[in-house]
Amino acid sequence: MIFSVKHALVFSGVALLLTACASDYVFKSNLDGKAINEYFKVGDVVLYDGEVQPKGNFEVLGLVEGEACQETVKETPPQISDARSNARRAAADLGANGFVVKSCFMINEPDNSCYSRALCVGQAIKTADVK
Repeated sequence: MIFSVKHALVFSGVALLLTACASDYVFKSNLDGKAINEYFKVGDVVLYDGEVQPKGNFEVLGLVEGEACQETVKETPPQISDARSNARRAAADLGANGFVVKSCFMINEPDNSCYSRALCVGQAIKTADVK
């Protein structure tokens, strides 16, 4: 049986591919599983605001707040939506599955830590069934 250079190259290429697939490859990522869970836990908390209010029985777990801060003049202004999300995260930390917004407002007076800030305050609640 005589091998040509062409057959030798094909055989070598296939052998190389097979050994590459059989290696003990480990995928490493800079993503942290805990950080991902922390980021997405806000989605487990239903937002009740304005016309949308909780129905049925629920337990009030406590008062929570969220803040968004503009630290310097050059940064983007704070958003109420960010403050509301931070309040929902605080509600999730209490084990709540709902957040009833009581008040959200902007403070445009600079202080030692923020040039301006957005604040949201409300109740962390636990409902029997989320709707």
